[in-house]
Amino acid sequence: MVSIIIPLYNGAATIVRTLDSVKNQTYKDFEIIIVNDGSTDNSAKIVEEYKNKNTNLKITFINKNNGGVSSARNEGMKTSKGELIAFLDSDDEWLPPKLEKQLNIFKKNTSIDFLAATVSDPKDKIIGELKIINLRMLIFKNYFQPSTVIMKRKVYDTVGDFNEFQRYAEEGNYFIRVANKFTCALLCEKLINYGDGKSGFGESGLSANLLEMEKGELMNLSFAYHARFIGRITYYTAKYYSMIKYLRRVLIVKTRKT
Repeated sequence: MVSIIIPLYNGAATIVRTLDSVKNQTYKDFEIIIVNDGSTDNSAKIVEEYKNKNTNLKITFINKNNGGVSSARNEGMKTSKGELIAFLDSDDEWLPPKLEKQLNIFKKNTSIDFLAATVSDPKDKIIGELKIINLRMLIFKNYFQPSTVIMKRKVYDTVGDFNEFQRYAEEGNYFIRVANKFTCALLCEKLINYGDGKSGFGESGLSANLLEMEKGELMNLSFAYHARFIGRITYYTAKYYSMIKYLRRVLIVKTRKT
């Protein structure tokens, strides 16, 4: 069984579409764990209505005080019972074969513990190509969008929770910790619709605050260095590269607005 963790905060406009994308999966052995992180809109009512209308689905709905997306994901993982854990944000949608394709990869490649996918079909690679992502690669680029990720339970049992004290780029911290101990892979194929077509940065949600996102990324690099996952040269090289990427993103966002 796959445990699907959905953190929810003021997602009234998108949560039904997100849940429908799970319901429409070609692979059906899953449980859905929705963690309402102190929403102030009518998200909770919408989810309760959805749950009552779809009694054939295994839906657990948890209400908690607002603590951020990391605390919501942690609460969901603690409640989960599946052999595999998948993440899905409340404004993203899975394409129907998402779970089935990823589970087939796990079956064929038993050494892989953590698997993500691209948010668009790659132009420079063969669609469906599988790429191993090691820690050094991840230090320079976060290849993993949370809603594409599925991982074996042993990853959670070993790595533990997301850092609830880090508000920005918190998933990067988690993925670094995972890549330090487990075999991670990226499926070069679009398996989700990301945020209703929004850009990966500078538009809405936490990713809209570019400066704080950059601070979070630098914090992740510092963590990896002080935890001795990477050496001094790699740390400083990645740090300067990150700042260059940040300046590029600032210019891109300014160009969009003009």
